[in-house]
Amino acid sequence: MSVVDIKIPSPGESITEVEIGSWLKSDGEYVQVDETICEIESDKATLPLIAENSGKLKIILNEGDTAGVGDVACTIDTSGTITENSKIANLNVEKSKHNETSLKKAKSTDPHLSIDQSISKHSTSYTDGHPSPAAKKIMAESGVSNLSGSGPGGRVTKHDIHEHLSNVRESSSSIAEIKKYDDSQIISGSRNFKRERMSRLRRKLAERLVSVKNETAMLTTFNEVDMSAVEKLRSQNKDSFLKKHNVKLGYMSLFTKACTEALKVYPAVNARIDGNEIVFHDYVDMGIAVSAPKGLMVPVVRNSELLSLAQIEVEIARLAQRARENILSIDEMEGGTFSITNGGVFGSMLSTPIINPPQSAILGMHNIVERPMAVDGKIEIRPLMYVALSYDHRIIDGQQSVSFLVKVKENLENPARMLLS
Repeated sequence: MSVVDIKIPSPGESITEVEIGSWLKSDGEYVQVDETICEIESDKATLPLIAENSGKLKIILNEGDTAGVGDVACTIDTSGTITENSKIANLNVEKSKHNETSLKKAKSTDPHLSIDQSISKHSTSYTDGHPSPAAKKIMAESGVSNLSGSGPGGRVTKHDIHEHLSNVRESSSSIAEIKKYDDSQIISGSRNFKRERMSRLRRKLAERLVSVKNETAMLTTFNEVDMSAVEKLRSQNKDSFLKKHNVKLGYMSLFTKACTEALKVYPAVNARIDGNEIVFHDYVDMGIAVSAPKGLMVPVVRNSELLSLAQIEVEIARLAQRARENILSIDEMEGGTFSITNGGVFGSMLSTPIINPPQSAILGMHNIVERPMAVDGKIEIRPLMYVALSYDHRIIDGQQSVSFLVKVKENLENPARMLLS
């Protein structure tokens, strides 16, 4: 018998502890080499746990357990392949699940299923199976009998009758007749709820967002951008751009370029506070907020000030895909100097984005809507976007923040000049 230990890998240099997210394989199941068997959650990312060998899986750490780097999460018995007994066992499990599902379905649709089985679950008290006075009157009018109750002591309630009639699909006229005798309106909608464990990443994100609100002098300034020139540029070049670079020309690359040009003029917006010092950067590592299954991720486009529009689009597409697949590395999310978030893709008109620490500012994009505006003394309909800059007032003055946003606006309203510069 040969057993291989599968240990918790290191997500990054600064991380020594992780949490078991979810097992993608069951205990005792046969797994293949290089197959993802579990998701591991750190403070910054969700990482896959890979099977190093093929064999029978034995789970040691359960979902929600906290573990250190190097701890054994599971073992794999490599002494053989899938046996006939394993196949039969798996078949029996599937058959059992199928039978259970069929039984549940039958109970929900068949009103004549054995009443005695349901009643036997309750204690044999006087109220067991007896309707309340109001329920008894409704039962008499609707012709319902022999119901098991969910009330105290097994008493049949008005809700039990309503649920029974819903299951057997009585006509709407019968339901209306029942409601005549109901003192309060019967609610037929679901009242169920469920609890779901908050992931380690989500908990850490919550802590960071609260700390930003409490520890920074955050303020937001707004402006509007006439997107006519940007839309014209994209319309004229989208086909040739896609053909040449095999990627679409989107808004994010143009906003990234507009921001990097503005950050050269106002470097404080690209700086951060470190103790009693201000750290300025002569480069722009642009964080791009991406909506992922596990929550909001902010991967970083390194040295974006040196990249062309095509290179920015390719890198954003690559990082977004990795975020959606939950395979972003810690290195791909650390070290940003400025961030952009685009709520417009979800229809947001205006918002105040929260700074991504230790950065000092973040730009929020919003949806593009045709609105009337004054142009050379005339009212014209133009595609407008509201933009918002949230910044740390401890390091960025109001004049700098407003001027930075105006510079971004100028760059976007004159994209050709921006690109030529």
